[in-house]
Amino acid sequence: MKNKVVTFGEIMLRLSTPGYTRLVQTQSFDATFGGGEANVAVSLANYGINCCFVTKLPGNEIGDSALNHLRRFGVDTSYISRGGDRIGIYFLESGAGTRASKVIYDRSRSAISTAVEKDFNWEEIFNNAGWFHFTGITPAISRTSKECLLDACRAAKAKEIKVSCDLNFRKKMWTEKEAQSFMIPLMEYVDICISNEEDAEKTLGIKPADTDITAAKISREGYTELARKMKQEFDFEAVAITLRESYSASINGWSALLIDDKQCKDPFFSKKYDINIVDRVGGGDSFAAGLIYGLLNIPDTREALEFAVAASCLKHTIPGDFNHVSIDEVMKLAKGDVSGRVER
Repeated sequence: MKNKVVTFGEIMLRLSTPGYTRLVQTQSFDATFGGGEANVAVSLANYGINCCFVTKLPGNEIGDSALNHLRRFGVDTSYISRGGDRIGIYFLESGAGTRASKVIYDRSRSAISTAVEKDFNWEEIFNNAGWFHFTGITPAISRTSKECLLDACRAAKAKEIKVSCDLNFRKKMWTEKEAQSFMIPLMEYVDICISNEEDAEKTLGIKPADTDITAAKISREGYTELARKMKQEFDFEAVAITLRESYSASINGWSALLIDDKQCKDPFFSKKYDINIVDRVGGGDSFAAGLIYGLLNIPDTREALEFAVAASCLKHTIPGDFNHVSIDEVMKLAKGDVSGRVER
């Protein structure tokens, strides 16, 4: 079995305000790195998966630092292209209570936005690979990032590699019309689609009934219909939808559903967790990584979904983009241990 997973996207310098201070008041930032597909790669490497992250980084000390940060957590960086002038940056202000978190991007002309076809030899990159993962953030970066992603999807399909996509719509990066014009045709290459209700509407034009994300209102019937529509319209092998009930910036309800060609031919809903949030950035990526791990290693896809939801639940309690949890910790939570008692 080909066991390598490849992810492709942008890793950014993350500058976050300490604690819950606001951007207008802080005098320092906590610096680390993160980004959708990089977050997935780190999680998978942490679970023991051979995972390769592909991007383009500037050939300077900041690029070196990002590269070393990935290597620190066991990610294969062999196919990262070097060049361009800068790394993208995002500034994060963590919300609390009724005050929402805020993200400000500074990623114009980042190295990955200038990447071109010759920067990536997908034939070589996909050697011995069995899975390819990307998000809807990558094609929103630039025209050339769209072209590179399309090349990757075509190469993956030619090699019969499983392809997963987390739709991840970002309104600060492109419009709904722009997203749909590119992403809808791209779905022909996708086997596993991961989404939430907003991403499905903005990216694919499919909206669940009787659901209001601003009022923490979830309709199981609406999500069931959404999952079925997505699977039927695009002939996905599986559709996973995360269900976030936003009671406040500090407390969320968190669960997911899965419909697939195996055990979940009717949409299956996971157990729900009420989370006291430390850092929600990267929560969706930790779910995607947990699902990929689960589908690769857990025969029962319902149990694979429970693994993904538990992994993401734990990520919400960890500062930074990356999910630093073990398989045993995830399994323990998935099996029902939510006590949080000190382990001695």
